[in-house]
Amino acid sequence: MTVAVFTFVLLLGNALKDILVLLVNHQATLGMVAEAFGLLIPWVLAFALPMGMLTAALLVFGRFSADQELTAVRSSGVSLVALVSPILLLSLLLCGVCAYVNMEVAPRCRVAYIGLRYEMGARLLSAGLPEGRFVKDFPGYIFYVERNDSGNLREVWIYELDATGKVKATTYAPRGSLMTTNQQTWLHLEGGVRSLYRDGESWKQMFSETVDTDPLDFKTGGKWDQKPGLSDMTFEQLQAQLKELDGMFSGASPTDADPEELRHQLLELQQRQRDMTMPVLVQMHRQVAFSFACFGFTLVGIPLGIRAHRRETNVGFFMALLLVLIYYSFMILGQSLETRPELAPHLIMWLPNFIFQAVGAVMLWRANRGLRG
Repeated sequence: MTVAVFTFVLLLGNALKDILVLLVNHQATLGMVAEAFGLLIPWVLAFALPMGMLTAALLVFGRFSADQELTAVRSSGVSLVALVSPILLLSLLLCGVCAYVNMEVAPRCRVAYIGLRYEMGARLLSAGLPEGRFVKDFPGYIFYVERNDSGNLREVWIYELDATGKVKATTYAPRGSLMTTNQQTWLHLEGGVRSLYRDGESWKQMFSETVDTDPLDFKTGGKWDQKPGLSDMTFEQLQAQLKELDGMFSGASPTDADPEELRHQLLELQQRQRDMTMPVLVQMHRQVAFSFACFGFTLVGIPLGIRAHRRETNVGFFMALLLVLIYYSFMILGQSLETRPELAPHLIMWLPNFIFQAVGAVMLWRANRGLRG
């Protein structure tokens, strides 16, 4: 139940940010929204499973302790370790599920979700540009059309952006139409086209009766085929990326005859290699380390729930969120230091697992002794 609650909350948070906005703007159909939700579920499930196990352990054992159920178990001769063993085995099983989700399913679904968002945006141009609204859904451009009469555009403005997001050219045309062929889309402008573009530090103006824009940087019927970022790669893709980066340096060797200069070049070469490969290593270790979160959360949640002696659900949720915040702070710290290979950020990813499991094991041992006493 707790897993379902966290999945719903995380899913709704992502949907409100991306998908529902497209639905309101008529850029997506209900079918595409349902598909987007389905693709998001594995991605949020990787976070919801550990959080759900932690919350469930806190709530269940907090209630057991408050209702004196553990005292009754002790009286029947069952130790706490024997009682929680099936739960710990379940958490280990879920670690395997999380590993498969984190390393394979979630990255692929995330890439497919980004591609679906791209297609949703492309449908906007396939149907025609909307009236009276700035369209910012496509990289490098902002469009504005005063009127759109069945594809016949009036008062068309096009703002072309540079890599920093600043306007580098503006184009105005009294009339225009959207042209699509051979998987390419462009605008045909006419009626006296006025363009203003940046040339160094100055701006220049150009006039023309008709203008066909360059093919725009999106597709209207094809699939999104961008290479995924490191955070959206599967474990196998990350391994291939790491192998490729290592191969870039395998055949490179300085040829300077001076021993001191040679040593300096070698050290510099090794440093460049570490700088390039460390972000990949951080992502690989993050996927594997995060897969063990279920076990660490369960191990610390059981004795903490016993010590809390609480029946209230809101207290359990608050404690769970606090522990999740502590856990993820290490993950965020490791990723923020991925450009500092000398600090071994890939190993920081494992610290919360070691801390939670060590603290949980000690607390469980003490709770078991307390019940025996």
